[in-house]
Amino acid sequence: MESSNPTLGAFTKVGAMGLTRGDAGTMTIDGTIHKTGVLGVILMLCFGLSWSAVSHADAVYQIPLFGGMIVGFILAMIISFVPTTAPYLSPVYAAAEGVFLAAFSYLLEMRFPHVVMQAALLTFATLFAMLFAYRTGIIKVNNTFRAVVGGAIMAILAFYLVGMVCMFFGIQLPGIGIQTSWLSIGITFVIAVVAALTLALDFDMISQSAGSAPKYMEWYGAFSLMVTLVWLYITLLRLLASLRGRD
Repeated sequence: MESSNPTLGAFTKVGAMGLTRGDAGTMTIDGTIHKTGVLGVILMLCFGLSWSAVSHADAVYQIPLFGGMIVGFILAMIISFVPTTAPYLSPVYAAAEGVFLAAFSYLLEMRFPHVVMQAALLTFATLFAMLFAYRTGIIKVNNTFRAVVGGAIMAILAFYLVGMVCMFFGIQLPGIGIQTSWLSIGITFVIAVVAALTLALDFDMISQSAGSAPKYMEWYGAFSLMVTLVWLYITLLRLLASLRGRD
């Protein structure tokens, strides 16, 4: 079983650790939830501090924007390839993402007032809705579901890469950045739906791994959920900004 969230691929590799289900020192769902909460608190605290700093010095927003983005990306790569670093680097990753998201959000908030609060509320609503749908069986995670969403994730990643290359030549593909055409809005909406569905796959992978994966994978599971939530928030923020731009 593989999740469409690339970071969760590590869960398929921990079976060789010699652990059996129920052993002491194994991952638990409650432990993962608690650690996700810790990362969320760190992210929000750094978001607030960075927002305050940027709002008092508009000219230096590039530092937290690009600094947080680069540091977050590097840490995400390290944690993904070396899951044992998750207990130590995940809090730093959450802090870096908080700094980056604050600068990115501030720029859009100045242009579209209240859009940040709307995107944040919609992100939390989507999180709880997907958790409810997964727990009640409304969404059933099976091999077909994994294959479809996983294929969509790979297509989106390829689309992002092509879009980044095109930007170097002065070409902006629809669905990249903040654009107000209905085609761009439609593409961004589809990406937001895929990001939301990824949460169900993440829940399933964590649930399946609880009781058998090593204890440190609680931090890794929390980190992986944060990756998906950050992606979802950014996509929803872009979607709402694009819709507001049509007014």
